[in-house]
Amino acid sequence: MGGDEIKQTVKEKYGQAALRVAGGERGSCGGTGSCGCDPVSSNLYDAAETATLPEGAVLASLGCGNPTALAELHEGEVVLDLGSGGGIDVLLSAKRVGRTGKAYGLDMTDEMLGLARENQRKAGVANVEFLKGEIEHIPLPDASVDVIISNCVINLSADKRQVLREAFRVLKPGGRFAVSDVVVRGELPSAVRRSMEAWVGCVAGALEEEEFKVLLAEQGFEQISIEPTRIYQIDDAKALLQGAGLDAEVLAREVDGCVMGAFVRARKALE
Repeated sequence: MGGDEIKQTVKEKYGQAALRVAGGERGSCGGTGSCGCDPVSSNLYDAAETATLPEGAVLASLGCGNPTALAELHEGEVVLDLGSGGGIDVLLSAKRVGRTGKAYGLDMTDEMLGLARENQRKAGVANVEFLKGEIEHIPLPDASVDVIISNCVINLSADKRQVLREAFRVLKPGGRFAVSDVVVRGELPSAVRRSMEAWVGCVAGALEEEEFKVLLAEQGFEQISIEPTRIYQIDDAKALLQGAGLDAEVLAREVDGCVMGAFVRARKALE
């Protein structure tokens, strides 16, 4: 499958998810088992975190982790969320960096941007800006961001090397890369890798753990670490694969324990 095909499919699925949320439904980027459905994105946020957020931001959460809980954000910092969706992580980050800081959200989907901006309006948060663009081509200057976060989005890109290259470019010296993503340990069956639905569901496009580390190092990142936050077992794998229209009974045993939600950390060296 080509990069343009992947990008268009992702854009359509997440646009549909935004429209469902606007209609009062829980967001989902596909059928059961896709990102936005159990087991990938259940119970990621504490109720105390989301209590002050607009319902649309919570319903649109399609991630695989909670990067704002794991990233060390400080007063006055500039944060960029790659693939910001309905804006939940941007709004949470804005609270942590305070009035002297700023939180950017970047998304390529008009429907998600519209939803995020409406959520910002409802939340009354001023230190937030949502940008339209692709994570492979970040519309911000060099060395302009202190922290990059992302939630189950980098795996959706067909050109992850370019995403990491751009992340490194926009980070300030000493800046931090702190993202939640789906990561693979070992090899996925070829049927899963070939499936477009599984790609949109945050599985087929996931990087292998060691490959992720190599790509980060190639761009110049240091202090690289990958910490599993949730390892999907055989029942989880069945749910994921059924949602992608694959033979879950056969493939789940091969996928069991190979797919995990993880927190990926790295740092750009001080000059």
